[in-house]
Amino acid sequence: MAPQQASTEQLETAVRGAVITSSDPRYDDARRVYNAQIDKRPAVIIQCVDDADVAAAVTFARENDLDLSIRCGSHNPNGFAVNDNGVVIDLRPMKGIRVDTATKTVRVQGGCTWGDVDHAAHAYGLAVPSGIISTTGVGGLSLGGGIGHLTRKAGLTCDNLISADVVTADGNRVTASATENEDLFWALRGGGGNFGVVTSFEFQAHEVHTVYGGPIFYDVEKGPEVMKLFRDFIMDAPEDMNAFFAYLIVPPADPFPAELQNKTVAAIACCWAGPVEKGNEMTRPLREFGPPLMDGTGEMPFPALNTAFDGLVPEGLQHYWKADFVDDLTDPLIAGHAMHGPSIPTFQSAMHIYPVNGAAHRVGKTDTAWSYRDANFTHVIAAMFPDPADTDANRDWVRRYWDELRPHSSGGAYVNFMHEEDQERIKASYRDNYDRLAQVKAKYDPSNLFHMNQNIRPA
Repeated sequence: MAPQQASTEQLETAVRGAVITSSDPRYDDARRVYNAQIDKRPAVIIQCVDDADVAAAVTFARENDLDLSIRCGSHNPNGFAVNDNGVVIDLRPMKGIRVDTATKTVRVQGGCTWGDVDHAAHAYGLAVPSGIISTTGVGGLSLGGGIGHLTRKAGLTCDNLISADVVTADGNRVTASATENEDLFWALRGGGGNFGVVTSFEFQAHEVHTVYGGPIFYDVEKGPEVMKLFRDFIMDAPEDMNAFFAYLIVPPADPFPAELQNKTVAAIACCWAGPVEKGNEMTRPLREFGPPLMDGTGEMPFPALNTAFDGLVPEGLQHYWKADFVDDLTDPLIAGHAMHGPSIPTFQSAMHIYPVNGAAHRVGKTDTAWSYRDANFTHVIAAMFPDPADTDANRDWVRRYWDELRPHSSGGAYVNFMHEEDQERIKASYRDNYDRLAQVKAKYDPSNLFHMNQNIRPA
């Protein structure tokens, strides 16, 4: 019996979850990830059901000197959730959620998606700040920062992290919070999956139930004017208001009017999370400008807004992304967007400009690992398309667009949007926090076992 085979059999006795190898009929489904360009063949996939399973899997990878990937929701375009000939810790069976209405906190296991969290919290009139797609995994979004519909009202997702249970590289479980393992807690809030496997998160929730929001479409020729409207509107808006700008192709399906389907437009998607009866008034400047081609705003439960765009980004598309932070949405930047944004290649693709001001600015740039507290916006240029034959054309669109905007960048990018970046680019995204992160990495993962990520190397 080969040593690896013997070790795998020992692993099967050490864990309760499924241990899947290439001979298992479940293997191809278990190794498939969000980005269809990723075709990795791990040696073993461990579908963990509890912390003990995670600890056994970490120990197995470390003792056998194997690459180790952590799978939560698998939205990352890099495909870090899988590898070739290594170990995958698949947290998706770990779906427990507990809402504490007295403290307005939510305890979430590492395999949950934001749709799971929204469903559990909404029943109590609560929400945790997350992104804009409900199928995104809690773990990846939270550890990289977390920008979405509630950023201006309640901060980044990582700003609302109260504590985390973490299995570290030595196979031990620790709790990180403001009073326990404070250095690890600091690093987890923006430092990505570099420091261990987070098996559960405790979040501060907020009183958000029904919001006023949705997308508004404008003639693409008015894109520069719409961007200026968006910039001026969101810089002065109350923090209960969030909105992002997009260039998009209207999907060829209901509920979109037939005359707009497959038409390229400029858009603003908004979310008013204050008193819902004020929503109509607070969004009026956006709805009256243009005039718009379509006004899709209205009152809706918060989970409905968070699922509104899910259908555009199913698993199985090809992906290529580039991103940046910018201090301000200047006129030269707007001109660059207007040059390339209208050439968006598919209705699944995205060019979004998100605000990161409001509550996100009330946290100091060294208070968490997430450094860009002085930037007001981040943009992502994401080509998403079904046919691999279109890869070169889609990649070229992203690169030309990004190169046009790059001179106006703040210097780094939101790590959850980064794709195929080099080490210097990763360092630039953490700025003065990088050296401290490398010290924390050296303490909790000195051998860089957790390197399938936007990697921070141990000091």
